[in-house]
Amino acid sequence: MSDTAGQGVEQGGAKSVQERLRERRAAVFRKSPRVLQRGGFRTTLGEHLARLQEAAPQVYGLDEWPDMYGNGVVAALEERVAALLGTEAAAFFPTGTMAQQVALRCWAGRTGNPTVALHATAHPEVHERNAFSEVSGLRPVRVTDEPRLPTAAEIRDFEEPFGALMLELPLRDVGFVLPTWEELTEVVAAARERDAVVHFDGARLWETTVHFDRSLDEIAGLADSVYVSFYKSLDGFGGAALAGPRTLVEEAKTWRHRYGGMVFQQFPTALSALVGLERELPRLPEYVRHARVVAAALREGFAAAGVPWARVNPEEPHTHQFQVWLPYDPDVAAEAAVRQAEETGTLLFPIGWMRGGPGLSFTEITVQSDGLGWTAADVKAAVADFAARLPAAK
Repeated sequence: MSDTAGQGVEQGGAKSVQERLRERRAAVFRKSPRVLQRGGFRTTLGEHLARLQEAAPQVYGLDEWPDMYGNGVVAALEERVAALLGTEAAAFFPTGTMAQQVALRCWAGRTGNPTVALHATAHPEVHERNAFSEVSGLRPVRVTDEPRLPTAAEIRDFEEPFGALMLELPLRDVGFVLPTWEELTEVVAAARERDAVVHFDGARLWETTVHFDRSLDEIAGLADSVYVSFYKSLDGFGGAALAGPRTLVEEAKTWRHRYGGMVFQQFPTALSALVGLERELPRLPEYVRHARVVAAALREGFAAAGVPWARVNPEEPHTHQFQVWLPYDPDVAAEAAVRQAEETGTLLFPIGWMRGGPGLSFTEITVQSDGLGWTAADVKAAVADFAARLPAAK
């Protein structure tokens, strides 16, 4: 590794180590014959359009007129989501950021309290540039920063009133973790004891049924409103939905217009979402079960390779996504992953590595259709080859 690893742009305006690694990773992702996780969004425009053209006739009549301002195929998608989640209605939104702001703004108007209780790593707190407070007049307060969802005791004992409790299911930034079903029902009950409404940030709710051993409508039925994404697990082009009581959804559509979300035509995104519900949603339980096979093989592979302090988090994945932690700087782990693909055609870790602390890094693993072709033996062999490209432990 160069002495400039981990630094920014090098002298003379040359590309940084990270930029070069990203370019090399993108190149091997395209040409490697064996990749653990590809994901529908990591394809060319032509591949996107070809996939939609092949699948769309199976989910919606292409002789119908395109949507205009939310009718047609968009309305059909809204009806499908409401039916799946067991809610009275649903509204399509171009982004989850907009959907959740609108939902919690509407609830604040009903409860008279703009305070939203949430986890310290909840997506709006970390990834949305303070949109709740800057745009929507909401006041987020952090219930806990522990690497798990809030407990019922923490909700009951929280020191100030709040109008809504937002629960991210699963909690992505700490390892895509979920509570048990009993813990979840207790947390919801604790919030209701405080006269608060409960909103699920369910961007990845679709894949929680295996862990909870409950149907989607039973899970969503615990909350007063639910947001779901169409691209994070379903391989749609984008978009989101807010589901809940009909009166809430109708008000949300008014705010959607005010926020600039009343888009003229959205049929490509809506069609891709319907395709995802038809094709990917039924396969998610299989992905979750195989993620546990992959996670165990990764853990055993790193132990056999003698890599110190390698971790899979959670040890048994709660969904089809989880983290892998290694005792190396991000550039070191990324270099080993890219070099393995360049030299062998096997890309075990196609996602970038992020800093988790001094000398620590982690990456995220998603098991989808490509991952189903990897046996435990395949994963262990790839881990051994990857580990051989890491520097010797000090």
